[in-house]
Amino acid sequence: QVQLVESGGGLVQPGGSLRLSCAASGSIFSIYVMGWYRQAPGKQRELVATITTGGSTNYADAVKGRFTISRDNARNTVYLQMNSLKPEDTAVYYCNARSLSRIYWGQGTQVTVSS
Repeated sequence: QVQLVESGGGLVQPGGSLRLSCAASGSIFSIYVMGWYRQAPGKQRELVATITTGGSTNYADAVKGRFTISRDNARNTVYLQMNSLKPEDTAVYYCNARSLSRIYWGQGTQVTVSS
């Protein structure tokens, strides 16, 4: 089992920045990729960014150049630095971790971009 705990969401004005954190615990040796997804009201959950154990990253087109995913292996934590935030970035952001046999989700953290 893997447990994921997100933090760092909140209310920010357009153009502002936030950093999300996702702390993993449990059987983390089995995880080969972690990432962030988001779900806006009335929409499907969508990929934001992923990072492998080797450090390879992947981003949704909507966030390229604005968001950066990174990881601190010593702290078993993945981060999502979000800059130049837009109202359309408003959503619940979920941390995700994948092993060969399972997918794990965090409880989600709300990000609201509004003036």
